[in-house]
Amino acid sequence: MGKMRLKKKYRKLLVSTFIIICLMGLIYSSFNIIRWYLNNQENAKIKEKLKESIVVEKNENPELDNESIEKYKIDFQTLKQQNNDTIAYVKLNNTNIDYIVVKGNDNSYYLNHNFEKKKNNSGWIFADFHNKFDESDKNIVIFGHNTKDGSMFGTLKKVLDKDWYENKENYKVVLVTEKDTYYYQVFSTYSILAEDYYISTNFQNDEEFDRFLNTIKSRSVYDYNVSVSTLDKILTLSSCIGDGKKRVVLHAKLITNKMKED
Repeated sequence: MGKMRLKKKYRKLLVSTFIIICLMGLIYSSFNIIRWYLNNQENAKIKEKLKESIVVEKNENPELDNESIEKYKIDFQTLKQQNNDTIAYVKLNNTNIDYIVVKGNDNSYYLNHNFEKKKNNSGWIFADFHNKFDESDKNIVIFGHNTKDGSMFGTLKKVLDKDWYENKENYKVVLVTEKDTYYYQVFSTYSILAEDYYISTNFQNDEEFDRFLNTIKSRSVYDYNVSVSTLDKILTLSSCIGDGKKRVVLHAKLITNKMKED
């Protein structure tokens, strides 16, 4: 009888322990969901506020087949008063990528800090700290989290969809800095296991850069019919995808940076 009582107590203890563990897991998951929601809400408000420093105008640019494009005027002086790490603005058609870009002293700070430099798991859109933004960069790299609500770079994965690829209006990326407005044309989109190669920013010579360009172009899941050479400068957008072990990547080459005034 004594052994039976011990077994019953042991079973009750196991059940109680299991229930406690489940409750703790539920509480932890709920906490993370609430924190995620609040983080995203905070960043959405910041983004909306930053729009006050962004003016968009329609402009006819003969250099781009006379198509009507958007001309951007960014108040970088005001933005830098709010965050002195402000470096650029980036926009990609048919995605939610429409953000002020910052650049820290490393590539980790803005993974969990927002534009206001507050702790935030959604982070912010940031450029590789190796980039100089003085027009000498051969590969400007910009990162952002793949958030579930589609903010930050949560919609970058759309570049892998056939519908996105089939609309040529999506091939254009706008990058605005204090120096100028730069227009890039997409030439490669793909997903790949996490690596450092495609985010290389420094190249020893033209041969190394040429190998780099050939490699990243050959990875593309679609043919954009765009040639690239060592004379080109490129822009790379990158985010996590799936379980976080893979990356979704977009590469685009600079096509013009001199807007003709009306």
